[in-house]
Amino acid sequence: MDFRRLPESPVPQAQPPEEGQRPPAGDKLANGVRTDKVAWNLASRLYRLEGFRKSEVAAYLQKNNDFSRTVAEKYLSFFQFGGQSLDRALRGFLHALVLSGETQERERILYQFSKRFYHCNPGLFSSVDCVHTLTCAIMLLNTDLHGQNIGKSMSCQEFITNLNGLRDGGNFPKEVLKALYWSIRSEKLEWAVDEEDAARPEKARPSALAGKMSNPFLQLVQDPTVPTYKQGILPRKMHQDADGKKTPWGKRGWKVLHTVLRGMVLYFLKGEDHGLEGESLLGQMVDEPVGVHHSLATPATHYTKKPHVFQLRTADWRLYLFQAPTAQEMTSWIARINLAAATHSAPPFPAAVGSQRKFVRPILPVGPAQSSLEEQHRSHESCLDAASDDLLDLQRNLPERRGRGRELEDYRLRKEYLEYEKTRYETYLQLLVARLHSPSDDLDLWEEQLGKEAGGPQESKPSLKKSHSSPSLHLDEAPTTAKVKRNISERRTYRKIIPKRNRNQL
Repeated sequence: MDFRRLPESPVPQAQPPEEGQRPPAGDKLANGVRTDKVAWNLASRLYRLEGFRKSEVAAYLQKNNDFSRTVAEKYLSFFQFGGQSLDRALRGFLHALVLSGETQERERILYQFSKRFYHCNPGLFSSVDCVHTLTCAIMLLNTDLHGQNIGKSMSCQEFITNLNGLRDGGNFPKEVLKALYWSIRSEKLEWAVDEEDAARPEKARPSALAGKMSNPFLQLVQDPTVPTYKQGILPRKMHQDADGKKTPWGKRGWKVLHTVLRGMVLYFLKGEDHGLEGESLLGQMVDEPVGVHHSLATPATHYTKKPHVFQLRTADWRLYLFQAPTAQEMTSWIARINLAAATHSAPPFPAAVGSQRKFVRPILPVGPAQSSLEEQHRSHESCLDAASDDLLDLQRNLPERRGRGRELEDYRLRKEYLEYEKTRYETYLQLLVARLHSPSDDLDLWEEQLGKEAGGPQESKPSLKKSHSSPSLHLDEAPTTAKVKRNISERRTYRKIIPKRNRNQL
C-alpha cells in the first residue's frame, strides 16, 4: 500500500449520478423526515448548491439521526475519489462545503467521507476505521503545522509515532505517513468560503498572522485607507509579557526590525522598502505585530544601558522597548504612536458589576473606532474626567497602615492603573487638539506645531547617565559636597566596654 504509486488528478472531480436518477428539488425540510427519495432530493440540492450556501451544507449532514446520515451518504455519493490520494481527496471535499459545528458533528461528516473514500478505493485500506483515523490525523496535523498554536510544531517522526498501533492494531506504512506529512506541511488545507464572503472587500475580512501568534485577541483588518504614520529601522526588546509579567531571560534580547506603524498596528517586516499605501503587509512579516490601541509610548527613563530608548505599554499591559537613532526620532515615534492610539482607540466598555473586591484591569476593545476626531476628543475627555474622579476618591479613602497585605496591594494596583490612565488620556487630548488645529494633514507640520504648543523644541535628556568620576564632565557639574576619603582606622567606631559586674552601678 504505497500512496506514491497512486495516479493523482490535480483537482478532485465530483460527478453526480445520471439525470434520470435525480428527483426534482423540493423545499428545505427538517431532519425528522425519513424518506430515501426526500433525502436524495435534499442531497442533490446540497451538492449543486440550489438554494443553499456552502456554509449551510454541514448542518444537514452532521446530525445524529437516521435521516441526516442518509442525506450524508447520498451527498457523498456525488463525489468520485477513485485513484486519488487521501489528502488530495480531502482537499477536494473541503472545497465543497464549510466544515463547521462541534467536534462530534465534524467527525460524523468526516466518517461519511472516509466511507466514500474506502468505497472508491477498494483494497487500499483494510477498513473504514483506518481511513477515518488517517483523516482525523491529517486534520489535526494541519492545525498543528499551520494554526495559531504556541510552541514547537509536530515533526514527521512524531506524526508517525502518534499513529503507532492505530491501523486495526498494527502500524501504517511509514512511506504513506511521510507522504501525507510532507504534503500537508508544504501545502495547508484550504477551507471553503461562500461566494458572498469571497466577494467581500479585503478590508472587511479580519486576517490572522501567517504563523503562530501569542496574542489571540489581535485581529489585523487590512484597510487600504488606513494611513501609514511612520516607518524605519528600530531595535526592539520585549521587556514584559501580558499582565506585566517579566519576560523570560531567553526572550529579552534586542532584535533589529523594519518597523511600520500603519493604522493602530506596528508591523515588523523584512526589507526596507514598504512605502506603498494600501499594500498588504501580512506576507512580509517576520515577527508578531503589536497593536497600539489604548497604548501609551513614553521615554524609557528607567533604562540607562542604551540612548534614545522609548517604551510602549500596550492595552494588555505588555511592555516593549524601542531604540531610536536620535533623540528627535525618538520624540517623533512617541508622538505618532500616541496619535495613532488616540485616533483609532474605541471607547472602553462599561465597568462590570460584581461582588469581587479584587482589582482587575478592564478589557479594552480591540476594534478600531468609527468616530471623527472631534468625537474621539469628547470621548477621551470624558474618560479623563472619570479617571481623575476615581483617583481622587481612591486617595481620600486610604487603607489602614496596619491593614492586610492584600488590601494594600489592591490599593497600590488601583492607584498605579488610575494614574496611568490619567496620563494616557491627557496625552491623547493634547495630541488630538494639535491635530485638529493643524492646517494640513502633513504629519511633519503637525509635529512642528506640537513642539511650538509645548513651548518650543526641548532638548531631550540622554538616557545614559555618566558618573561624577568621568573625566569628560566639566568641573561645574561636579557634586557640591566633596567627600573626604578617610583611613580605615578612622572610620571605625568604638564603644566603651563596660564589664557586666559594673553595669548595675551605672
